[in-house]
Amino acid sequence: MIASNFSSILGSLNKKPTQPAPTVAPSKDAVFRFLSYYFDRSTYTATFVYQGIDNTIFTEKIFFAPKPGTNTSSFNLLDDPDLNQLLDQAMFLAFILIGTSYYKAHPTTNIRLDRPLDDFQAHFFSTVYQEGLSQYAFENRLTRASLATFRPTPGFQNKPAIDYRGHGVLALQSGGKDSLLVAELLNENKISFVPWYISSSPDRSHPNVIDHLDDNFNHQKASVIYRQIDHLHLQQTGGRNGHVPVTFIVESLALIQAILNHQNIILTSIGREGEEPHAMIGDLPVNHQWSKTWQAEQLMSEYIKRYLSSDLHLGSPIRHLSELRVADLFVQKCWQKYGYSFSSCNEANYKQNNQNHTLKWCGHCAKCANSYLLFCPFIPPQFLQSLFGDQDLFLDPNLTQIFKGLLGVDGEMKPFECVGSVEELRSAYHHRMITPPIPVPQNPNQKNGPVTYWQPVYANLPFRVPESNFNYLAESANQEFFRNFFSHYQPTTTQEQVAINQEQIAENNKKADQILAMIERRKQLEQLKRSGRQRQRDLQ
Repeated sequence: MIASNFSSILGSLNKKPTQPAPTVAPSKDAVFRFLSYYFDRSTYTATFVYQGIDNTIFTEKIFFAPKPGTNTSSFNLLDDPDLNQLLDQAMFLAFILIGTSYYKAHPTTNIRLDRPLDDFQAHFFSTVYQEGLSQYAFENRLTRASLATFRPTPGFQNKPAIDYRGHGVLALQSGGKDSLLVAELLNENKISFVPWYISSSPDRSHPNVIDHLDDNFNHQKASVIYRQIDHLHLQQTGGRNGHVPVTFIVESLALIQAILNHQNIILTSIGREGEEPHAMIGDLPVNHQWSKTWQAEQLMSEYIKRYLSSDLHLGSPIRHLSELRVADLFVQKCWQKYGYSFSSCNEANYKQNNQNHTLKWCGHCAKCANSYLLFCPFIPPQFLQSLFGDQDLFLDPNLTQIFKGLLGVDGEMKPFECVGSVEELRSAYHHRMITPPIPVPQNPNQKNGPVTYWQPVYANLPFRVPESNFNYLAESANQEFFRNFFSHYQPTTTQEQVAINQEQIAENNKKADQILAMIERRKQLEQLKRSGRQRQRDLQ
């Protein structure tokens, strides 16, 4: 998922209260300011600076990864004016989107941005700060009118998008089912790609599994960047907390990385999820994962075409698939390889200061319960339960309310997490797998001991789950570029690629010549040995 674990990057910033917070009126007069952004080519570092309504200065830094295959830390690529414009537009997009992480501390309707916006930009950013902050608004008892509205500058027209001749695929990775499935489909179709991950640790710690996504023809270690959120000043300002449109933030940073790598395709890993709101605040749908919705992807794609380049493509090649279909394909194509090294659990892996080199499952959260439901039609219980300490999560009383929320029972609110729709989760529950009886010796140490039979089945939940006619094979909308991406993608051959290929061919030929020469020397030595032995026999 974006990979479904990307929402965890904010760690402790994203609290999920079960009840809305007490009402606190936002300030009417105070101003949130977007101050500046800057990219340092010598260190691959982007800096974004904001000022809160209490005059607190927030500074966020993003430490980008070197271009794969290079050992240098400086960019000569961006000496081109068009590429500089492209980078600046991507930086500006990230600047506004990252601002949600600091704006939320003390929300206000008044914002100051010393850069003109056209009509579409103003609409786009207003939508992000309202729809994208809907969960935050619900948790803090705010309305759409309490949130920022960006105003267009009359008569202003932006610079036209540029023609961009980048090439190559950057694939966002998290170690969850969605992103691993996309990686496997890329491998299956012999499509070269660079795995990419955002770390919240200075040492760029990340799941080990995403360093091993090769299929023996295209081994590529993950490209890892470090996002340094200004936790100190967020704590000092003593403001509010809540969920932000983190998928959009991740995508904006991926755009910057792709430009630095001179790549033109950014693959997210988002299925048909996020469309179902949790609640309504007037005309504002409350959605935990708005930036994963089809509406959001369309808006982002249009923004990129208008202000960056129509040659840049960002989207999900599995967007048109249901979450159940994604789970089904993961079991078919990935379970044997990644079944015991993947995880979609945020609690166990992505809380602040948690080490996530080896991914785990906590077995107590909504993400674990959601994954259990999605996989139970396709995985025998003994295999799925082995991820959760051999426990059947349907029997855990501490998960009963969570399952009710996921399945839309007794008016329980759907958890604020990246989870499947109510209808498909109901369908999954009623189609959970039953496996044949397994013989189990009474005493495993006795070869001929008595045998009993264990019937591994999933238990029933302690409440009635409504039936569902959900068709998990039905496909929904996707961008034309990404719907048949795996079968239709044709890599662009550039002069740079030709040079690299020729260099690789020359290197391979050199190695082959060395091997042939070694074989020939061995033949000569063996001939000399045989001749020597023959002479000895003649002398005898």
